[in-house]
Amino acid sequence: MHLIALGMNHRTAPVELRERLAFSAPELPAALTRLAALDEVAEVVLLSTCNRTEVYATVTAPAQAAARLAATLAELRGLPAEAITPFLYRHEELEAVRHLFRVAAGLDSMVLGETQILGQVRDAYRQAAETGVVGKYMHHLMHQALAAAKRAHTETAISEMPVSVPYAAVELAKKLFQSLQGRTVLCIGAGEMAELTVRHLVAAGVGQILVANRTLERAEKLAGAFGGRAIPLEAVPGALQEVDVVISSTGAEGYLLTREMVERALRARRGRPIFLFDIAVPRDVDPAVGELEGAFLYNIDDLEQVVAQNLQERAREAVRAEAIVAEEVERFQAWLNTQAVVPTIRQLREKADRIRQAELQRALGRLPNLSDRERKVIEALTVAIVNKILNDPTQELKRLAEDGGRGEARAAAALVARLFRLEPARADDPAVAAADRALRASWGRPEDCPVAGRRRTGAAAEPEALPAPGDG
Repeated sequence: MHLIALGMNHRTAPVELRERLAFSAPELPAALTRLAALDEVAEVVLLSTCNRTEVYATVTAPAQAAARLAATLAELRGLPAEAITPFLYRHEELEAVRHLFRVAAGLDSMVLGETQILGQVRDAYRQAAETGVVGKYMHHLMHQALAAAKRAHTETAISEMPVSVPYAAVELAKKLFQSLQGRTVLCIGAGEMAELTVRHLVAAGVGQILVANRTLERAEKLAGAFGGRAIPLEAVPGALQEVDVVISSTGAEGYLLTREMVERALRARRGRPIFLFDIAVPRDVDPAVGELEGAFLYNIDDLEQVVAQNLQERAREAVRAEAIVAEEVERFQAWLNTQAVVPTIRQLREKADRIRQAELQRALGRLPNLSDRERKVIEALTVAIVNKILNDPTQELKRLAEDGGRGEARAAAALVARLFRLEPARADDPAVAAADRALRASWGRPEDCPVAGRRRTGAAAEPEALPAPGDG
């Protein structure tokens, strides 16, 4: 089985095509089912955001599977395959793993280190699991991708510094006040920049949001979406006497807030300072306002300088995050290597247990007068002997797989199979599932377990302990 990642993103495709190939949440189950129905595909996860649409799949023939996956994606969106093929990239095996881990960590995002993609990866995995199109390989891969991303965000500062002007304004306001809890904010403007600013303000826990705009209807729409209150633009001078923070982002010509207007408001405030963030081009606030005592004015150049510095910091932190991703890729490789020896370990234990049970029954038949307690003691003894004998070869096989690579692990597994004359187990044998559970229980740490989820059947495959939203 092979792993591939196939998709397009903001670097390879124009926004018009990305929009055409995007899948909404309600569309995902049907799309996943179609993709998983392809003969070459065993497991599949479909990640679709405004900046990327990617398929992660375990397949039998990478090149053929990639072509059919691309054709199916195009067909699902009513496009010819040739319309998307030139814009697609493909990664295989460990490069596919590395790509997924970087995506989840925000290292492949338009905004370096952004955290929204982590939730989107989690949601894509959850949807695939609920649709029943993932099995043990994809369960393990996606769990480790989420773990790698969480490490990148908690062990580095890659996502801590604001890298958008609205976010930088809100973060600076938080620092100036220690907290925005209970503070009143006036947002002048109701466009895209204003909406983004209001979103950040709500996330920061402001007490009240006032929205002023030349068109009151637009102000009411924006304020209503976030539990704020709309006011007409003419009411701004009076509002300046009450609010703590002003963030202005209109496209008006000339200054909306003059020195005289703010000066009058400061007299009414009786010494309470006011912080103004002018993120409009051209500027909304007269630069002379910054000369007033008690008025603290920051314009878009000030904030963009903060953003530029923060981007440099994120780039430095990204080096550390890349190292974490590399470590997690190695961990996945070690787990993947163990898959070469798992069938042999399972078969060895099954054969040893069959021999143990047969010999136990033969011995107990010669000792008819034993009590139930004595029979249980003897049976426990045989189990202990078999486990102790098999422990060393089992651990050595796992060590070879983890340290020596899949080739050495396969060679060792083949030798063990020859020495013990092991017969391949049938996939539909109930004993296989029981052996899987026993092996999983003996493997050690959950993250090292070679079986990370149920085998896919007709019913939905259920992941073991999907992370809750917000866990990262």
